Amino acid sequence: MPVLRAGPARAGYSPIVSPADSDLRYLSFGVVALGDGESCRHLFPEQETVLVVLGGKCDVVAGGRKWEGIGERADVFGGRPTAVYVPPACEFEIAGRGKVEAAVCGAQAESGPEAALIPPDQVGFRKVGEGAFCREIHDIVTADSFPAKRLIVGETYNPPGLWSSYPAHKHDRAEPGQESALEEVYHFRVQPPQGFGLQRVYGDGFDEAYAVQDRDTAVITRGYHPVVAAPGYRLYYLWMLAGERRVMQWREDPAHAWVKNPNQSR
Repeated sequence: MPVLRAGPARAGYSPIVSPADSDLRYLSFGVVALGDGESCRHLFPEQETVLVVLGGKCDVVAGGRKWEGIGERADVFGGRPTAVYVPPACEFEIAGRGKVEAAVCGAQAESGPEAALIPPDQVGFRKVGEGAFCREIHDIVTADSFPAKRLIVGETYNPPGLWSSYPAHKHDRAEPGQESALEEVYHFRVQPPQGFGLQRVYGDGFDEAYAVQDRDTAVITRGYHPVVAAPGYRLYYLWMLAGERRVMQWREDPAHAWVKNPNQSR
């Protein structure tokens, strides 16, 4: 079940995927959509959560703290995100200040640090790759930046016609020093929204490709998984990873790793 088609936008919280209805072991993902003055409240007893404001402004209450009017972009293509970390068994509430949309990224966890705001100026920014696989990345919650229990969360932006997660890499086998075992979820947005991209997922004995459209979600539990945006359309995906160990180390497909050094032998 690598790609889940987007359903109609619904008010409130819309769960999209979890271990209960997929091959995932740790990750859960959903989206909150609220109008001005609308709110929703949730408590996940055994899940740490990162709320990522996709667009608009909101108030968030969690762990006895309240952050008012957070969110500095109109949509995901409008700059760095604002996020809130919520530990397991901690109730949180989101209230809209005007229309707001937030991603609810979760991972099974027994504990975690206290609730905390992650403002845009604490979100990392990187340019990765070159040429036809150049892209921009926002690092929201990483092992280096925030002491979550399992979650790693960020955003990738593909310029029109360009590739990401490339050279193709995977992280489905625990081999210390070489590769981490981490499952992953991608949530896509496209600008303009009628556009599309392609997601390939492949490995030993399987090879699949999917068209991905605005608001689709991909579940990646194994294999290499490169992405390309169609010409004329900017592609975004929110990514979240989790595993038994919070170590991010991937293995590149040796058949394609040469593209980083094209003058070397193929």
